[in-house]
Amino acid sequence: MTTTWAQRRKGRIDDLSAGRSLTAEALRRLRRNPVAITGAVLVGAFVLVAVFAPVLAPHGAAESFPALRENLRPDTIPGPQPGFPLGSDQNGRDFFSRMLLASQQTLFVGVFATVIGLVVGVVIGTVAGAFGGWADTLLMRFVDVLLSVPSLLLAISIAALAARPSQTTVIIAVAIVSVPIFARLLRGSMLAQRESDHVVAATALGVKRPAVVLRHMLPNAIGPVIVQATLTLAASILDAAALSFLGLGDADPGRAEWGLMLAQAQTYLDVRPALAFYPAVAIVAVALGFTLLGESLREALDPKGRR
Repeated sequence: MTTTWAQRRKGRIDDLSAGRSLTAEALRRLRRNPVAITGAVLVGAFVLVAVFAPVLAPHGAAESFPALRENLRPDTIPGPQPGFPLGSDQNGRDFFSRMLLASQQTLFVGVFATVIGLVVGVVIGTVAGAFGGWADTLLMRFVDVLLSVPSLLLAISIAALAARPSQTTVIIAVAIVSVPIFARLLRGSMLAQRESDHVVAATALGVKRPAVVLRHMLPNAIGPVIVQATLTLAASILDAAALSFLGLGDADPGRAEWGLMLAQAQTYLDVRPALAFYPAVAIVAVALGFTLLGESLREALDPKGRR
């Protein structure tokens, strides 16, 4: 039976549709996933609030108000009132403004810690996975040592070594915790790429090893690591809040940071539980948003799940 031109054209269109790129397919699946949409909404709201916090916050983080201080008692902290939607904190400061400004600190610490851990982990994973040998053995033993210690305990130990706790020490401690995760994941992807056809072909054509690694292996192996960064960002936010809660972060009582605010509210739980409730809910919501988005992205990019 003779195939008509229209049938051949339809077949080519079907082949193009079936052969859509992995990125386009992943975006299609994410748009149809209610879990991904929920995570994206939470993350988007958090990022917008953090970026525009200085504009949205009606007052400064350390600014104290006589109208709030005059009603402070050992057993009373003013609640919501005109001009102060969430009322006062234990020092007569606008609690609503401090919540908004604290989101900026949380985003700053979480993103910087994740980026630093990602960069160092990518370097270690690339060298170990691409070249192997004694470099692989040495680097992976170092990674195994870091992985053998629970992440939060390792972060606490690193932060406690600082002579003077600060925001910088929190970033460094959280970043070091995330390094072995990225390094181990990228090394596995690089090992898989070493035996792929395009790498073998490039090597056979005489392409130098550094060029093969940077142009052929790393771009094809970095995808899972980028997805992992979304999940690691959620863990970084939780770890940073935990360090601040334990007093290992910036000791400035005027700085607005959710973990520090949660720690300061412990003394006043019987007087005004809202001082602990709002920071705790904010931390959980942000971590949940990044986790949902990261898990959905991982599933969307999984070739086994494409249909």
